[in-house]
Amino acid sequence: MDGVALLFPGQGSQAVGMGRDLYERFPAAREVFEQADRLLGFSLSQLCFEGPADRLNDTLYTQPAVFTVSVAALRAMEPQLEEVACVAGHSLGEFAALVAADALPFDDGLALVQERARLMKEAGDQSPGGMVAVLGLDVEEMETLCTRVQEETGEYVGVANDNCPGQVVVSGAEAAISALAEAAKAAGARRVIRLAVSIAPHSPLMARAAEAFRRALAKAPFRPPRVPFIANATARPVTDPDQIREVLGRQLTSPVYWTDSIRWMVDQGVRRFIEVGPGSVLTGLLRRIDRTVERMTTPQVLGVEG
Repeated sequence: MDGVALLFPGQGSQAVGMGRDLYERFPAAREVFEQADRLLGFSLSQLCFEGPADRLNDTLYTQPAVFTVSVAALRAMEPQLEEVACVAGHSLGEFAALVAADALPFDDGLALVQERARLMKEAGDQSPGGMVAVLGLDVEEMETLCTRVQEETGEYVGVANDNCPGQVVVSGAEAAISALAEAAKAAGARRVIRLAVSIAPHSPLMARAAEAFRRALAKAPFRPPRVPFIANATARPVTDPDQIREVLGRQLTSPVYWTDSIRWMVDQGVRRFIEVGPGSVLTGLLRRIDRTVERMTTPQVLGVEG
């Protein structure tokens, strides 16, 4: 594959102040923010630029905010982008990736993201859970631990994100998550970090949300991607609109195979990656997956503040 791969971040990349520089310096980015404000019926741009942080960190607002900032960064970047080889997004980031691939209009993407956030929050209220990031154990070790903890507690816990070698995020019911954290420490994990969420994405606890979200996806006007879209659920390109709907619905209950996705792109010859959106989380993961590839963040490409 010739050209650059565009990577779009997910929830957890948000920060008060994100997107302000894009809004002030790039008319194409400003237009995205203004469109989002009109469609949502409140000032998402003000929330991104000024906070408050507790509202921005509420999943109902986080998801449309990160999606909008990512698409704004994309629009600002497009005039100077070389040939795009492929696109991928981490969890929520898949929706911005599909906009970049011209497979989904921005307004329809925003409506889907807003519905996704609502359904996930509702599922979390009905089936509370959590997430733990484990550093220093590989995904096979974590799968073994999860199986053992499930048998001991009778509650679900499983791998949610295979982010990079030595960094795995697990998701599940509260009691199982707590037991898994202790088991990981005992198994020699370097760090175990409880994430500040009360939901269990990428797990069967999202089954009800996934079922409802599939109904929303069925109505969305997806098109075949203009460039390969690498799906979280398969770590391979998905081209058919119905397949896109299927993997986006499945994504809520299945792991994000991020390491495999990046390795597939590298195996296809991709040597340059740009993280399009707020923060640099994916750039850090990329460095741990393959140190030989070129990595750039949005601030580095555009000369803006992160």
